[in-house]
Order: sequence, then structure tokens, then C-alpha cells
Amino acid sequence: MKKYDVYGIGNALVDLVFEVDDKFLSDYQVEKGLMTLVEEDRQKELISAIDIDENMMKGGGSAANTVVAASQLGAKCYYSCKVSNDEFGQFYLKDLAANQVDTKLTPATAPEGITGKCLVMVTADAERTMNTFLGITSDFSVAEIDEEAIKASKYIYSEGYLVPSPSGRAAMLKGMEVARANGVKVALSFSDPSMVKFFRNEMAEVVGNGVDLLFCNEEEAMLYTEKDNLKEAREELKKIADRFVITLGKNGAMIFDGDTFIDIEPYQVDAIDTNGAGDMYAGAFMFGITNGHSYAEAGKIASLASSKVVSQFGPRLEPEQTKSVLTHLFDSN
Repeated sequence: MKKYDVYGIGNALVDLVFEVDDKFLSDYQVEKGLMTLVEEDRQKELISAIDIDENMMKGGGSAANTVVAASQLGAKCYYSCKVSNDEFGQFYLKDLAANQVDTKLTPATAPEGITGKCLVMVTADAERTMNTFLGITSDFSVAEIDEEAIKASKYIYSEGYLVPSPSGRAAMLKGMEVARANGVKVALSFSDPSMVKFFRNEMAEVVGNGVDLLFCNEEEAMLYTEKDNLKEAREELKKIADRFVITLGKNGAMIFDGDTFIDIEPYQVDAIDTNGAGDMYAGAFMFGITNGHSYAEAGKIASLASSKVVSQFGPRLEPEQTKSVLTHLFDSN
């Protein structure tokens, strides 16, 4: 029996979440709806320009959000990441521990440096725009990979946000190599349209000969496959992924289970903040398939969980909120 259900590889970022309007984004020439890597001075400029007294500090990073979601639902998870020994790094490691996610870093062993931070700007239409200063996580490398933990896992899961970094990409490839050599399944998320649009060749290097499970949204699917419609794109995805999930926002999701396509109906909600919806979907889905649920059932768990996360600010739910998903879906039967 495996010790871990999901071994995650990704950036470690502390999220700073603010509400802004479209004029702010325009005035400061921030490209709406995308994740943009910025220098620390630029991030500080934006933070100081936002006229809000309080910010909400949360543990973040795409793959981290995914493994935390899976852990809150009951999966056993491990996360490879890199933070410094500053205030934000200490906060981050305590947050992982509070969510019962294992990692080899400790507050005592974290190196000197600056922990990465992600400024999340949320507009009234629930669109999230992220400006990220990676800090020490930009040096994430093979050194952070725990081969024994990978061998002890059912799945390895990597976020596409690592692709632009040569050392991060090397870590992804090393993790996948160890996984494949030890019968561990490989899951990958494209993470953001910008990762596919601007780093397509690098993403293709990571995809390599294919992955066991791919997560993407509709735009990412068409960008990567260079197709103009979803029907053609999904056929192309079959060539690189044994199974995949295409999230469709308010229209639910489409799952390919290796044989057939499964349409997952959405839960109708008033979206407040879409930040973390895809991460939550992936985490809930991976909990499902590693804990005895069918792909259709995992899709329903993921759909309900992601509907809850977009109904509030921030990319994560509280543990009791996450657990209520399973109660809603299964305890009544």
C-alpha cells in the first residue's frame, strides 16, 4: 500500500489577495486575467498603490492548492517546494503542516532568501489577475525532489507554472523520470494559458512521450493543440494524455477516462473570485480517483468543490468546507 496518494511538485507562494477595479488594471498596465511574472519592485509598487488597509495572506502556489484540497478531502499528500526562512516562509510551512501535507523542508532548515509572493487582483466580474514575484522558488530544482516520497506515491502531480524555469523544468522531468521508473502515474496541469502560449516548446518537453492524466481548461487545450475548436482539440489531446480533464468554467467539465468522454454538469453559483478554481478541481478529482471513486464520481466531487471555492475570496476552502462536499454528495445516499 502506498504511503501517499499525491506527490506534488510546484512553486511555494504566499498569496496576497485584493479587490481592484478595471481602471486600476488599466492605469497600471496590468494585463487582465493572466499570471504575469514580475520583479519584486514592481510587485511592491502595485501593493502600495492599492488603497486597502488589509490584505489576506494565504498559502498558495498552484500545485500546493491542489495537494491541500486533496488532503482536506482525505488524501495523503506530499509537496516538494522551496521557501526561505523569512516570515512568509515560516508561515508557509506551518500552513502545509496544518493541512497535513508532508514536505522535507522545516522552519529550521529553510534557506536564506525571500519567499515568493503572488499578488492576486480580483475584479467585480470575479476575474483574477496575478502578478507574481517568485523569490526563492525561482531556484526550485532537482535538489528539492524527494525520490523516496515519489516512489511511495500513487501519482506525481506537477504544475505548468514551473515550465519557464530551466531548473524547475529539470525538477519536473526528474520527478517524472523517477515516477515512471517506479510505476507511479504522472499527472500534469497546464496551469495557465500564458504557460502554453509563451512556453509551448518547454511544455512539450515536459509532456514528452505523454502523461497519464492531464488537466487543462478549454483555452489551454486549443492553444496547445493549435486547434480552433474543442472537438478537434480533445482528439489531439488523446495523443499526449491517456486520460484528461478539460474544465469549461460555468459550463462544467469534460473528462476523457481513456475510453469515453464524460460530461460533468456545473453547480450554478454566483462567482466572486475564480482564483484557485482549477487547482481545487484538480485536487478534488485526484482525491476521488485515488480513493475508490470512478472518474464520473471524481468529476462530481471536483465540480462541487470548485463551485464552493469561486463563491468566496481566495484559492482554498477551510477544511470543514471541503469535507462538506463529500457529505453533500454521498452521505445522503
